Amino acid sequence: MTRFPTGPIIGPLVIAGVMLTTEAIPHLVQLGVKDSKLLTRKSRNMLAPRIINLAQKHVLIAVDPQEIDSVVMRGRPMTRLNLLEAKCVAEVLNTLKPQTAYIDSPDRSPERYACQIMQRLEVPLRIISEHHADVKYPIVSAASILAKVRRDEIIDELHEIYGDFGSGYPSDPKTIRFIREWILKNRCDLAIVRRTWRTLRKLDDELTHP
Repeated sequence: MTRFPTGPIIGPLVIAGVMLTTEAIPHLVQLGVKDSKLLTRKSRNMLAPRIINLAQKHVLIAVDPQEIDSVVMRGRPMTRLNLLEAKCVAEVLNTLKPQTAYIDSPDRSPERYACQIMQRLEVPLRIISEHHADVKYPIVSAASILAKVRRDEIIDELHEIYGDFGSGYPSDPKTIRFIREWILKNRCDLAIVRRTWRTLRKLDDELTHP
């Protein structure tokens, strides 16, 4: 199980869950599965179908920017976003129904995050919630790969509609240039952009209130 973090400014938050037998875990290591951020896109695309073949089940959930914004605007951004992720993780677990779930925690308190998930579960299970679980546990790494591959697919689809805006992360100059040009040209919101992201609020204010 993994989360896809708060980083992207364009496109969805993608959360993935993978269920495997204990015997299948060494095969993940043999395949070279690791945290998706440490792999090239080509490597992730090669690994994803192999992970799916090994898995008993897998689930993917994509949360669009409008839903993220509506949640963030109702309270403290990090607290509300963590609750949204906990709700999505619980939805994944309710579908997979594993005996034990390994979770990459976005919360400063992994124990609190685990409790938020457990409150939404339909059946009891053991939760191991840790920081950097996508680095520590191959099964979480596998989920992070599936999540990243799915997000890349969605971003490719958005590129076909809106043009090449880059990766969708605020650290990408192409992404920021795209948003800047959109604001200057259209003076309106763009559905694929998270309006509550600090980078966008600052950029929007600079361009609309020079």
